[in-house]
Amino acid sequence: MNFEAFLQNLSNGISLGSLYALIAIGYTMVYGILRLINFAHGDLVMLGSYVAFYGVAMFMLPWWLAFPLAILVTAGVGIVIERSAYKPLRDFPRINLFTAAVAVSFLLENLGIVIFGGRPKAFERPAFMDQMLNLGGVSIVSYTPIIIITALVLFGLLLLVIYRTKAGMAMRALSKDIEATGLMGVNTDKIIMFAFMLGSALAAAGGILWAIKFPQINPLMGVMPGLKAFIAAVLGGIGNVGGAMIGGFLLGIVEIMIVAFFPELSGYRDAFAYAILILLLLFRPTGIMGEVQAEKV
Repeated sequence: MNFEAFLQNLSNGISLGSLYALIAIGYTMVYGILRLINFAHGDLVMLGSYVAFYGVAMFMLPWWLAFPLAILVTAGVGIVIERSAYKPLRDFPRINLFTAAVAVSFLLENLGIVIFGGRPKAFERPAFMDQMLNLGGVSIVSYTPIIIITALVLFGLLLLVIYRTKAGMAMRALSKDIEATGLMGVNTDKIIMFAFMLGSALAAAGGILWAIKFPQINPLMGVMPGLKAFIAAVLGGIGNVGGAMIGGFLLGIVEIMIVAFFPELSGYRDAFAYAILILLLLFRPTGIMGEVQAEKV
Protein backbone atom coordinates (compact mmCIF):
# COMPACT_ATOMS: atom_id res chain seq x y z
CA MET A 1 0.00 0.00 0.00
CA ASN A 2 1.43 3.37 -1.01
CA PHE A 3 1.37 6.44 1.21
CA GLU A 4 -1.53 8.10 -0.66
CA ALA A 5 -3.68 4.99 -0.27
CA PHE A 6 -2.77 4.86 3.42
CA LEU A 7 -3.88 8.47 3.91
CA GLN A 8 -7.11 7.82 2.01
CA ASN A 9 -7.94 4.81 4.17
CA LEU A 10 -6.97 6.75 7.28
CA SER A 11 -9.41 9.55 6.37
CA ASN A 12 -12.14 6.96 5.84
CA GLY A 13 -11.31 5.38 9.20
CA ILE A 14 -11.44 8.74 10.99
CA SER A 15 -14.80 9.62 9.41
CA LEU A 16 -16.26 6.22 10.34
CA GLY A 17 -14.76 6.49 13.82
CA SER A 18 -16.31 9.91 14.33
CA LEU A 19 -19.74 8.38 13.67
CA TYR A 20 -19.12 5.56 16.14
CA ALA A 21 -17.94 8.13 18.69
CA LEU A 22 -21.04 10.32 18.27
CA ILE A 23 -23.34 7.39 18.86
CA ALA A 24 -21.18 5.93 21.66
CA ILE A 25 -21.42 9.14 23.67
CA GLY A 26 -25.15 8.59 24.13
CA TYR A 27 -24.52 5.10 25.52
CA THR A 28 -21.83 6.29 27.88
CA MET A 29 -23.78 9.31 29.21
CA VAL A 30 -26.81 7.21 30.14
CA TYR A 31 -24.67 4.44 31.63
CA GLY A 32 -22.61 6.93 33.60
CA ILE A 33 -25.74 8.20 35.37
CA LEU A 34 -28.13 5.22 35.55
CA ARG A 35 -25.80 2.24 34.95
CA LEU A 36 -28.16 1.39 32.08
CA ILE A 37 -27.15 0.14 28.63
CA ASN A 38 -29.80 1.85 26.52
CA PHE A 39 -30.12 -0.65 23.68
CA ALA A 40 -32.79 1.54 22.07
CA HIS A 41 -30.08 4.12 21.38
CA GLY A 42 -29.17 2.61 18.00
CA ASP A 43 -32.79 2.88 16.90
CA LEU A 44 -32.74 6.62 17.60
CA VAL A 45 -29.97 6.71 14.98
CA MET A 46 -32.47 5.22 12.54
CA LEU A 47 -35.21 7.62 13.61
CA GLY A 48 -33.04 10.68 13.09
CA SER A 49 -32.12 9.65 9.56
CA TYR A 50 -35.76 8.94 8.64
CA VAL A 51 -37.04 12.26 9.99
CA ALA A 52 -34.34 14.05 8.00
CA PHE A 53 -35.21 12.00 4.90
CA TYR A 54 -38.93 12.79 5.05
CA GLY A 55 -38.25 16.41 5.92
CA VAL A 56 -36.47 16.79 2.58
CA ALA A 57 -38.36 14.28 0.41
CA MET A 58 -41.95 14.79 1.61
CA PHE A 59 -42.09 18.26 3.14
CA MET A 60 -39.58 19.80 0.69
CA LEU A 61 -37.58 21.42 3.46
CA PRO A 62 -34.02 22.53 2.67
CA TRP A 63 -31.40 20.23 4.17
CA TRP A 64 -30.12 22.95 6.51
CA LEU A 65 -33.60 23.08 8.10
CA ALA A 66 -34.56 19.39 7.87
CA PHE A 67 -31.40 18.10 9.56
CA PRO A 68 -31.62 20.27 12.73
CA LEU A 69 -35.38 19.59 12.88
CA ALA A 70 -34.68 15.83 12.80
CA ILE A 71 -32.24 16.24 15.70
CA LEU A 72 -34.85 18.15 17.74
CA VAL A 73 -37.59 15.60 17.01
CA THR A 74 -35.33 12.69 17.98
CA ALA A 75 -34.29 14.48 21.17
CA GLY A 76 -37.98 14.82 22.01
CA VAL A 77 -38.55 11.11 21.39
CA GLY A 78 -35.61 10.36 23.69
CA ILE A 79 -37.31 12.34 26.45
CA VAL A 80 -40.59 10.46 25.89
CA ILE A 81 -38.78 7.11 26.11
CA GLU A 82 -37.04 8.08 29.34
CA ARG A 83 -40.22 9.43 30.96
CA SER A 84 -42.49 6.56 29.92
CA ALA A 85 -40.27 3.45 29.87
CA TYR A 86 -37.28 4.08 32.15
CA LYS A 87 -38.31 6.52 34.87
CA PRO A 88 -41.03 4.24 36.37
CA LEU A 89 -38.46 1.42 36.68
CA ARG A 90 -35.62 3.44 38.18
CA ASP A 91 -36.04 2.02 41.68
CA PHE A 92 -36.41 -1.56 40.47
CA PRO A 93 -33.52 -4.02 39.92
CA ARG A 94 -31.28 -3.19 36.95
CA ILE A 95 -32.50 -6.25 35.03
CA ASN A 96 -35.92 -4.57 34.75
CA LEU A 97 -34.38 -1.49 33.14
CA PHE A 98 -32.32 -3.67 30.82
CA THR A 99 -35.42 -5.61 29.74
CA ALA A 100 -37.30 -2.35 29.15
CA ALA A 101 -34.44 -1.06 26.97
CA VAL A 102 -34.53 -4.21 24.82
CA ALA A 103 -38.34 -3.94 24.55
CA VAL A 104 -38.16 -0.27 23.50
CA SER A 105 -35.56 -1.18 20.88
CA PHE A 106 -37.79 -3.86 19.34
CA LEU A 107 -40.77 -1.51 19.54
CA LEU A 108 -38.98 1.26 17.62
CA GLU A 109 -37.70 -1.17 14.99
CA ASN A 110 -41.13 -2.68 14.36
CA LEU A 111 -42.85 0.71 14.39
CA GLY A 112 -40.27 1.77 11.83
CA ILE A 113 -41.18 -1.15 9.59
CA VAL A 114 -44.91 -0.40 9.93
CA ILE A 115 -44.65 3.39 9.47
CA PHE A 116 -41.73 3.74 7.05
CA GLY A 117 -41.98 0.39 5.28
CA GLY A 118 -39.39 -2.35 5.16
CA ARG A 119 -37.96 -1.42 1.76
CA PRO A 120 -34.68 0.54 1.91
CA LYS A 121 -34.81 4.16 0.77
CA ALA A 122 -32.12 6.20 -0.93
CA PHE A 123 -30.95 9.10 1.21
CA GLU A 124 -30.17 12.06 -1.04
CA ARG A 125 -27.04 13.94 -0.05
CA PRO A 126 -26.76 17.70 -0.64
CA ALA A 127 -24.93 18.26 -3.93
CA PHE A 128 -21.91 19.95 -2.35
CA MET A 129 -21.21 16.78 -0.35
CA ASP A 130 -20.66 14.74 -3.53
CA GLN A 131 -17.70 16.67 -4.87
CA MET A 132 -14.30 15.00 -5.29
CA LEU A 133 -11.45 16.71 -3.48
CA ASN A 134 -7.76 16.22 -4.21
CA LEU A 135 -5.65 16.93 -1.15
CA GLY A 136 -1.94 16.29 -1.63
CA GLY A 137 -2.56 13.48 -4.09
CA VAL A 138 -5.28 11.93 -1.96
CA SER A 139 -8.73 11.87 -3.57
CA ILE A 140 -11.63 11.93 -1.11
CA VAL A 141 -15.33 12.71 -1.42
CA SER A 142 -16.26 16.05 0.13
CA TYR A 143 -18.60 14.47 2.68
CA THR A 144 -15.61 12.84 4.43
CA PRO A 145 -14.08 16.06 5.84
CA ILE A 146 -17.58 17.45 6.43
CA ILE A 147 -18.46 14.46 8.63
CA ILE A 148 -15.20 14.74 10.56
CA ILE A 149 -15.49 18.50 11.10
CA THR A 150 -19.16 18.28 12.08
CA ALA A 151 -18.42 15.54 14.60
CA LEU A 152 -15.52 17.51 16.10
CA VAL A 153 -17.71 20.61 16.43
CA LEU A 154 -20.40 18.56 18.19
CA PHE A 155 -17.79 17.04 20.49
CA GLY A 156 -16.54 20.50 21.38
CA LEU A 157 -20.06 21.76 22.13
CA LEU A 158 -20.76 18.70 24.27
CA LEU A 159 -17.59 19.22 26.30
CA LEU A 160 -18.58 22.85 26.84
CA VAL A 161 -21.97 21.71 28.15
CA ILE A 162 -20.46 19.06 30.42
CA TYR A 163 -17.63 21.15 31.88
CA ARG A 164 -18.87 24.75 31.61
CA THR A 165 -22.56 24.64 32.56
CA LYS A 166 -24.48 23.91 35.76
CA ALA A 167 -26.40 21.11 34.03
CA GLY A 168 -23.12 19.52 33.00
CA MET A 169 -21.77 19.83 36.53
CA ALA A 170 -24.93 18.16 37.83
CA MET A 171 -24.58 15.35 35.28
CA ARG A 172 -21.04 14.69 36.46
CA ALA A 173 -22.22 14.72 40.08
CA LEU A 174 -25.03 12.27 39.29
CA SER A 175 -22.54 9.90 37.69
CA LYS A 176 -20.78 9.67 41.06
CA ASP A 177 -23.77 9.44 43.40
CA ILE A 178 -27.41 10.12 42.49
CA GLU A 179 -28.72 10.07 46.05
CA ALA A 180 -26.12 12.46 47.46
CA THR A 181 -26.60 14.83 44.50
CA GLY A 182 -30.35 14.88 45.10
CA LEU A 183 -29.81 15.65 48.79
CA MET A 184 -27.79 18.71 47.75
CA GLY A 185 -30.83 20.23 46.05
CA VAL A 186 -30.27 19.10 42.46
CA ASN A 187 -33.41 18.10 40.54
CA THR A 188 -32.15 14.67 39.49
CA ASP A 189 -35.21 13.96 37.32
CA LYS A 190 -34.56 16.99 35.14
CA ILE A 191 -30.85 16.24 34.83
CA ILE A 192 -31.50 12.62 33.82
CA MET A 193 -34.04 13.84 31.27
CA PHE A 194 -31.49 16.37 29.98
CA ALA A 195 -28.88 13.62 29.59
CA PHE A 196 -31.32 11.49 27.58
CA MET A 197 -32.23 14.47 25.43
CA LEU A 198 -28.58 15.27 24.76
CA GLY A 199 -27.69 11.67 24.00
CA SER A 200 -30.68 11.27 21.67
CA ALA A 201 -29.76 14.47 19.82
CA LEU A 202 -26.23 13.16 19.26
CA ALA A 203 -27.67 9.83 18.09
CA ALA A 204 -29.80 11.68 15.53
CA ALA A 205 -26.80 13.69 14.35
CA GLY A 206 -24.86 10.45 14.04
CA GLY A 207 -27.75 8.89 12.10
CA ILE A 208 -27.90 11.76 9.62
CA LEU A 209 -24.14 11.69 9.09
CA TRP A 210 -24.29 7.89 8.75
CA ALA A 211 -26.96 8.25 6.04
CA ILE A 212 -24.78 10.82 4.28
CA LYS A 213 -21.82 8.43 4.28
CA PHE A 214 -23.90 5.31 3.49
CA PRO A 215 -26.90 6.78 1.59
CA GLN A 216 -29.43 4.02 2.10
CA ILE A 217 -31.75 3.87 5.10
CA ASN A 218 -34.00 1.13 6.46
CA PRO A 219 -35.80 0.50 9.78
CA LEU A 220 -33.04 -1.84 11.01
CA MET A 221 -30.14 0.39 10.00
CA GLY A 222 -29.42 1.43 13.59
CA VAL A 223 -28.71 -2.10 14.85
CA MET A 224 -25.15 -2.50 13.59
CA PRO A 225 -23.99 1.11 14.24
CA GLY A 226 -25.55 0.82 17.70
CA LEU A 227 -23.65 -2.38 18.48
CA LYS A 228 -20.39 -0.94 17.12
CA ALA A 229 -20.88 2.23 19.16
CA PHE A 230 -21.48 0.12 22.26
CA ILE A 231 -18.17 -1.65 21.59
CA ALA A 232 -16.52 1.76 21.15
CA ALA A 233 -17.96 2.94 24.47
CA VAL A 234 -16.64 -0.16 26.27
CA LEU A 235 -13.30 0.20 24.49
CA GLY A 236 -12.88 3.78 25.68
CA GLY A 237 -14.30 3.12 29.15
CA ILE A 238 -18.08 3.16 29.39
CA GLY A 239 -19.27 6.03 31.53
CA ASN A 240 -16.42 8.27 30.32
CA VAL A 241 -17.30 10.73 27.53
CA GLY A 242 -13.69 11.29 26.51
CA GLY A 243 -13.16 7.54 26.45
CA ALA A 244 -16.18 7.08 24.17
CA MET A 245 -14.68 9.57 21.71
CA ILE A 246 -11.30 7.82 21.75
CA GLY A 247 -12.89 4.38 21.51
CA GLY A 248 -15.03 5.42 18.54
CA PHE A 249 -12.11 6.81 16.57
CA LEU A 250 -9.91 3.81 17.38
CA LEU A 251 -12.58 1.30 16.36
CA GLY A 252 -13.28 3.09 13.08
CA ILE A 253 -9.61 3.36 12.15
CA VAL A 254 -8.83 -0.26 13.10
CA GLU A 255 -11.86 -1.54 11.18
CA ILE A 256 -10.91 0.29 7.97
CA MET A 257 -7.18 -0.44 8.23
CA ILE A 258 -7.71 -4.18 8.71
CA VAL A 259 -9.73 -4.28 5.49
CA ALA A 260 -7.15 -2.07 3.72
CA PHE A 261 -4.14 -4.21 4.69
CA PHE A 262 -5.93 -7.55 4.47
CA PRO A 263 -8.65 -7.19 1.78
CA GLU A 264 -9.28 -10.93 1.81
CA LEU A 265 -10.66 -10.48 5.35
CA SER A 266 -13.15 -7.75 4.40
CA GLY A 267 -16.06 -10.10 5.00
CA TYR A 268 -14.98 -10.46 8.63
CA ARG A 269 -14.75 -6.76 9.52
CA ASP A 270 -17.68 -6.99 11.94
CA ALA A 271 -16.18 -10.07 13.55
CA PHE A 272 -13.00 -8.11 14.33
CA ALA A 273 -15.04 -5.55 16.27
CA TYR A 274 -16.58 -8.28 18.43
CA ALA A 275 -13.17 -9.91 18.89
CA ILE A 276 -11.84 -6.58 20.16
CA LEU A 277 -14.72 -6.45 22.66
CA ILE A 278 -14.01 -9.98 23.94
CA LEU A 279 -10.27 -9.33 24.32
CA LEU A 280 -10.96 -6.04 26.05
CA LEU A 281 -13.31 -7.62 28.55
CA LEU A 282 -10.72 -10.31 29.24
CA PHE A 283 -7.66 -8.10 29.70
CA ARG A 284 -8.95 -4.58 30.50
CA PRO A 285 -12.66 -4.66 31.34
CA THR A 286 -12.70 -0.99 32.41
CA GLY A 287 -11.56 0.18 28.97
CA ILE A 288 -8.89 2.73 28.08
CA MET A 289 -10.12 5.54 30.34
CA GLY A 290 -12.65 3.74 32.52
CA GLU A 291 -12.55 3.47 36.28
CA VAL A 292 -13.62 0.62 38.49
CA GLN A 293 -17.02 1.57 39.89
CA ALA A 294 -19.29 -0.18 42.36
CA GLU A 295 -22.40 -1.62 40.75
CA LYS A 296 -25.64 0.04 41.84
CA VAL A 297 -28.43 -2.28 42.90
